[in-house]
Amino acid sequence: MAGKSKVLIIGGTGYIGKFIVEASAKEGHPTFALVRESTISDPVKGKVIENFENLGVQLLYGDLYDHESLVKAIKQVDVVISAVGQMQIADQVKIIAAIKEAGNVKRFFPSEFGTDPDLNTAVEPAKSAFAIKAQIRRTIEAEGIPYTYVPANCFAGYFLPNLLQPGATAPPRDKVVIVGNGNPRAVFNSEGDIGTYTIKAVDDPRTLNKSLFIRPPKNTYSFNEIVALWEKLIGKTLEKTYVPEDQLLKQIQESPIPMNIVLAISHSIFVNGDNTNFEIEPSFGFEASELYPEVKYTTVEEYLSRFV
Repeated sequence: MAGKSKVLIIGGTGYIGKFIVEASAKEGHPTFALVRESTISDPVKGKVIENFENLGVQLLYGDLYDHESLVKAIKQVDVVISAVGQMQIADQVKIIAAIKEAGNVKRFFPSEFGTDPDLNTAVEPAKSAFAIKAQIRRTIEAEGIPYTYVPANCFAGYFLPNLLQPGATAPPRDKVVIVGNGNPRAVFNSEGDIGTYTIKAVDDPRTLNKSLFIRPPKNTYSFNEIVALWEKLIGKTLEKTYVPEDQLLKQIQESPIPMNIVLAISHSIFVNGDNTNFEIEPSFGFEASELYPEVKYTTVEEYLSRFV
């Protein structure tokens, strides 16, 4: 463990947070998770915490909304990773203030793990959601806090088990609905790999004040290509219905929260191609599988094969 940064994860019991905590412990970092005392007795999160303890993770009691506990926790580590959920993205200013006061943090990873908030063309209401993440970036930069941003694109566990069919509980075997013309390419990464790549960047000087884009070549597919891959795996052709962009935009405007956000993110990814419609330049970032070729990531084909 000598020389490995001490890592604190805030939001570690959340959807992506638990994978980051696990990766940190497995990579040999002294790993700390900020948890509320009430979380311990939560039947679901209690099990997650039990797993953390088995991995040797140290629990620090505190709360995003309790400045003193936040500063106290941050003073014990070198690197802070936020994995707070969408509703708390704006409240990361509290973490920034605590990092500033603690004065010892070598690097901060704000909660991102999706489409890059600066490099997208999303329509409302997703546009505003990305704007909040972008504003957190500007605050970190203005405060002079060393950072790494991780645009991880699409969570495989969210999109692949239902083959991008909202509300479905299994990949379709008869009919499939495709938004737009199905040609823009998106990126689908397993949550465990997102955790691993994030932790790889912690002590890497190359990723300091840069973005780490998780865009492995074998996980970059258009909607049409995903469907074709699934058809190949099950040996069957699906009946395809395409939703034109104007129809999707109308659905976004007419849908209630949170469906309108889900649809607007779909539009950003699968119509506008916001995961892949830019080149990754060394001036602002790197691609994870190129920086860390030793990581054997789960490919989309391997992931989908589980559902055959």
